[in-house]
Amino acid sequence: MSYEGVFIMGKSENAIVNFKKGLNCSQCVLSAFSENLGLDKELALKIASGFGGGLCQGDVCGAVTGAVMVLSLRYGNSTSEDSEAKEKIYRVIRAFSEEFKDMNGSILCNDLIGLDLNKEENRMLARKNGLFKGKCPKFVEDAISILETFL
Repeated sequence: MSYEGVFIMGKSENAIVNFKKGLNCSQCVLSAFSENLGLDKELALKIASGFGGGLCQGDVCGAVTGAVMVLSLRYGNSTSEDSEAKEKIYRVIRAFSEEFKDMNGSILCNDLIGLDLNKEENRMLARKNGLFKGKCPKFVEDAISILETFL
């Protein structure tokens, strides 16, 4: 997006820049929306720090968990009595997950990267071969794109 010759980065572009600087996929997705949802950006980065790389072990993709946090901030329940919000957030997360799966084949980091990331040697191999740098920006971008249609 540009305005009178000045390039203005959108959420996806900014998130990819942050990913290339070293933030994980979950941090990039949550922080892209945090301020709009009333969450301090520094706090968002700390909250999401342990979710990259599929909970650091190849489970649910960090871009997906970051998106779940965004959706939870927007639609989630904050009391046990709010069953309507609880049902809504579950519906929204299932719909998000399905759309992400349709785009990428899975929501699991191991599947998306193509290695069992619970094994140290595979994490090292993925880094050495640039799998995270090559594949993860697309997952971050896809998660943000889907979120923008849900919010």
